[in-house]
Amino acid sequence: MTLNLADIVLTYPDGDRTLTALNHVSLSVGPGEFAAVAGPSGSGKSSLLAVAATLITPDSGTVSIAGQDLSRAGQARRTKVRRDHVGVVFQQANLLPSLTALDQLLVMAHLAGESPRTASMRARELLHSVDLADKEHKHPHQLSGGERQRVNIARALMNSPEVLLVDEPTSALDHQRGEQIVSLLADLTRRNGLATVMVTHDLATLAMVDTVLTMSDGSLSEGAVTQAAGFA
Repeated sequence: MTLNLADIVLTYPDGDRTLTALNHVSLSVGPGEFAAVAGPSGSGKSSLLAVAATLITPDSGTVSIAGQDLSRAGQARRTKVRRDHVGVVFQQANLLPSLTALDQLLVMAHLAGESPRTASMRARELLHSVDLADKEHKHPHQLSGGERQRVNIARALMNSPEVLLVDEPTSALDHQRGEQIVSLLADLTRRNGLATVMVTHDLATLAMVDTVLTMSDGSLSEGAVTQAAGFA
């Protein structure tokens, strides 16, 4: 499996108590697999994504990415693995206002030390893959919400990750544009052999994923999700 979380426990101090954010959670996602984690606010979804991205070290359990066990890895190694193997699509696009769509991607390549010529070719290929080839010179204020999210996705793919982690990609979009974004993620996952995990409240898009998992009170289970489960 490209992404493997095994028996993850994560706790936070909460006054004089300890809050369990993740309670012995396990998750495995392989190449070309699109998994969605759904659940109400406060159920642990964001904590799960942060652990998978190696942004938070759990109390116990193992995190493996692209065959590398990061359970005892130091910060420098986790940062390198995240840079080389993990793409993150944030809930808000967080694009730099002064940069064009093309430049948003080129910044990522510059940070990774990629040659400008190679980076430029890949950035244009990625913008084409998300149907923005004609928008490469547009600034964020000249793009629609859906287009900004597409730039966000292309930016996350700039360094050719094996794992793609997606945080609530439809939260700022209307229903039609939200469905288009999830459909695009599904297509990119299969076309590029990505191991994709999407955290979402949007039950309408779950038909487009391969695996649906439900997060509740820090525990993860596989199965059907209903509106009655307390989703926001």
